[in-house]
Amino acid sequence: MPGGDGRRDEQRLLGPAFAGLAAGVLLLDAEGRILAVNPWAEGLLGRTAAAMAGADAHELLHRGPGGAPVPRSRCRLLAVAAQGRPAWGESDAFLTGDGRSLPVRWSAAPVLRGGRTVGLAVLFADVAGSTAPNGREAARMSHLEGLTERLTLVGAITEVLSETLDVEEAVDRLGPLLVPALADWVAVDLRTPEGDVRRVAVLGPAGRDSALEAWRGPLPPPTALSRSALVRVLHGAAPVVLGVREMAEPPDAPLAAVQTGFLRALGATSAAVVPLTSARETTGALTAVRTGAGRPFTEGELALLADIGHRAGVAIDNARLFGEQRDIATAMQRHLLTELPRDPDMSLAARYQPAPAGSRVGGDWYDAFRLSDGAMALVIGDVIGHDLQAAARMAQLRNILRALAWDRHEAPAAVMARLDDAMTSLTDVPMATVILAYVEKPLAGSWRLRWTSAGHPPPLLLLPAAATPSRGEARYLEAGQGLVLGAGGDPERHDGTEELPAGSTLLLFTDGLVEVPGADLGAGLEKLRRHAAQVAGYPLEEFCDQILRVVPPGSTDDTALLAFRVPSG
Repeated sequence: MPGGDGRRDEQRLLGPAFAGLAAGVLLLDAEGRILAVNPWAEGLLGRTAAAMAGADAHELLHRGPGGAPVPRSRCRLLAVAAQGRPAWGESDAFLTGDGRSLPVRWSAAPVLRGGRTVGLAVLFADVAGSTAPNGREAARMSHLEGLTERLTLVGAITEVLSETLDVEEAVDRLGPLLVPALADWVAVDLRTPEGDVRRVAVLGPAGRDSALEAWRGPLPPPTALSRSALVRVLHGAAPVVLGVREMAEPPDAPLAAVQTGFLRALGATSAAVVPLTSARETTGALTAVRTGAGRPFTEGELALLADIGHRAGVAIDNARLFGEQRDIATAMQRHLLTELPRDPDMSLAARYQPAPAGSRVGGDWYDAFRLSDGAMALVIGDVIGHDLQAAARMAQLRNILRALAWDRHEAPAAVMARLDDAMTSLTDVPMATVILAYVEKPLAGSWRLRWTSAGHPPPLLLLPAAATPSRGEARYLEAGQGLVLGAGGDPERHDGTEELPAGSTLLLFTDGLVEVPGADLGAGLEKLRRHAAQVAGYPLEEFCDQILRVVPPGSTDDTALLAFRVPSG
């Protein structure tokens, strides 16, 4: 809660703005504490601003009809801050300084800062006495309430659209904010990069309406000479409101005919068509429809819808640009990943999957190649960053590691130490995590794994059924851990060694498979371990597909994995 100086500043700002308004104003913080009041509120409540400052508004003032206390859990006033949406009340009372219950009509709207609700503003008036606003004061109060509601709506729309880089998700988030606040129905049409038009959403009171699915899909091309409001808006014309007379005009183009049929099917009495615009282009159009008599869209509502259309257009354009860049980066990433060697003595499989939500591809990679001494080198790594530059850096680091591993018959830890030095001297890669592992088959005895890790999630070893009684079905190989590459060098890098029983499976993976920001990494690793144990008996390619199913919802990282299976005999 702000200190005394902050409250005095708020009073100085609030007083001149609302001193002449015949309604009380309370400014509360997100917990419902009173930050400031206007002079009219002091008069209505019989309390001074100083006496109310810092008090809990619900406990001090809010009462139900007849003055009965209102349970905090059912307080509609406090719910405004919790839910971030405006609310109104006409049957409540506020407790005055002399103990009377003052019947009030109130409206409250959240105060947003940086997309977060930090408080609420409450307007109220005495509905029983002469202090109830009338005439010009009533009009001013109604205008102020309407403006507050619209600003709140625009703020909410801006926030939800800024949280996604997916076009379909942006459209789905837009509908519930417009229906029923501004319209009974909303249709969203988007222009494709090829110049076609698709109706991507028809949203009503219950969201997507299956009965109107037939109106979704490809639309006829927007013939430039048509008088249709939709056609003209798709070509960059200004927003327009259509009344019953305009909607009854015979269509003059195929797209106009589709729009006319759509409006008639809804029983539209008023429609507003606004462009979805960005700095680059008109990306589509939004049609808002009302079906009730006597409720035509006003010029103010059209201006509000036009503003919303611009914000939605910018969000859609950003999502498309992101998608184009993501497609380029994904193609580049896949192109840079090496093809696995074909070896009759062992089975290898790998997968690469871009992040499922809200991120870009980048620095994850896998690699496998035969060394000069006959061992198979397995590599999994992750260069910091999620963009085209990270993908290019990944290719640099992969090629250097290949050369260093081939150059000398050294242990994995020694190669990793040289890679750390080379990365710092020869590249601009800031940091990376890597596992380098050698799979070796002695002339006699079982297969053996030697590996070292530079800050990477540990390998997961899945043992065949015959080997599980004493060692467990699946376990992480924790040995060989060292510092990440680029952290200043690690003079104590070590190798881990492990015998690989016939039929066992080794899984190397990047952290996108197990990690979500803000979640417990240990829980993700345990979930992977249990799932991998359950699907270990699948053929190796299908095993990899099954492993990808545990990528956690909300993951913001791409995923690479490399699996090796020891021959059964």
